[in-house]
Amino acid sequence: MGEPRYAGFWIRLGAAIVDTIILLVLTLPILFFVYGGDYWTSDKLLHGALDLLLSYIFPIVAVVLFWIYKSATPGKMLTGTRIVDAKTGGRLGVGQCLVRYVGYFLASLPLFLGIFWIAFDKRKQGLHDKLAGTLVVYEEDEF
Repeated sequence: MGEPRYAGFWIRLGAAIVDTIILLVLTLPILFFVYGGDYWTSDKLLHGALDLLLSYIFPIVAVVLFWIYKSATPGKMLTGTRIVDAKTGGRLGVGQCLVRYVGYFLASLPLFLGIFWIAFDKRKQGLHDKLAGTLVVYEEDEF
């Protein structure tokens, strides 16, 4: 049992793009049906309760549940990567998942530097990983 292979910036970006596409395919048709074409051109940040649910709450709940139960989002599953506890290599706790999710917002400020840090870190951790004590590794590797 050696050091696991850490998933780097590009594979993780690919996984994030897949996850974003899946979320958009699931939510945008419903939002368009309910709010119409003005949804795309309006200056409103929030169009109603369904918008709040589909655009903000659903993504948080879905991502955190995937992390808890599958150790990966669909994009990470497709790329053969998973998220593990940095100390034990085991599954994440609920608290870790929530810190990691909030950490994405912090990692995006300023100019996504906390995300780009993945490319330079020896264990390929972004700020969100460091805050939550997580690693993203390839599935076939044992910790």
